[in-house]
Amino acid sequence: MLMTGGALWAQAPATPAKPAASADPVVFTAGSTKMTRSEFDALVKNLPDSIRGQIGGDTPEARRRFAEQFGEVILFANEARKRGLDSTPSAKVQVFLQEQSLLAGLLYQQMLAASKLTEEASKAWFDAHKADYEQAKARHILIRFKGSPVAVKPNQPDLGEEEALAKTKAIRERLVKGEEFAAVAKAESDDTGSGAQGGDLGVFGHGRMVPVFEEAAFKLPIGEVGQPVKSQFGWHLIQVQERTVRNFTEVKADIDKRLQTENAQKAMQAFKSSTKPVLDEAYFGQPAPAAPPAQPPK
Repeated sequence: MLMTGGALWAQAPATPAKPAASADPVVFTAGSTKMTRSEFDALVKNLPDSIRGQIGGDTPEARRRFAEQFGEVILFANEARKRGLDSTPSAKVQVFLQEQSLLAGLLYQQMLAASKLTEEASKAWFDAHKADYEQAKARHILIRFKGSPVAVKPNQPDLGEEEALAKTKAIRERLVKGEEFAAVAKAESDDTGSGAQGGDLGVFGHGRMVPVFEEAAFKLPIGEVGQPVKSQFGWHLIQVQERTVRNFTEVKADIDKRLQTENAQKAMQAFKSSTKPVLDEAYFGQPAPAAPPAQPPK
């Protein structure tokens, strides 16, 4: 029976409170190494990009795979310490070298991140190097000659260089007089891959073709069938169908990456030039003489 004012209720034993769940529980244990949730999250966040990519995302399954592998490494490392392997001269040298290499790499990454580019700087570089982003759409007919890496077509003679040139000139005359380029390419070109497509090479930029072919492709008037061009593959008849320049928006990311890399390399070179290692020549010997500058061809 309750007493006046509820005194009896007040004297009843209280229900023991459940211990509060830790806001940052231990989620990983390997030997004596323990990590809380926040510590493990920080570990994963600061992993090198190469390892983060291997984990495969921020999911419980991915974290488990990494934790299992990481736990094995810790257990193996603990066993190595028990055996004194961390105290061997070889281990100390390797740890020292890895530390120096890691720190040098981190310095480069910092210089890379610090190389902030304005859109104006990227645009100015683009305007000064538009030729680098020029593209050509072209087609060609190839007539191979002896020694070419292109195989001889079945039932075709293995022409000498002069014979192949004469054939190429004759084909050009046919094209100039009005024969359809694609039809002739399909019938005559020894480049069977593009020949089946009417000689079409698609769109390409600088550095994609052998130098002599590229030079012609970026100089020939649009629509004209050029004079025969010789490469290691044979004689080419080239017709440029159009030339364009990629727009700035399309290539801005590539330009930014290129300029950031160049700036970071310049910063690293400045560090390198400011302080050089001092070597005892009695021990290391004299430095090798610098190579003479290349002489221009006469």
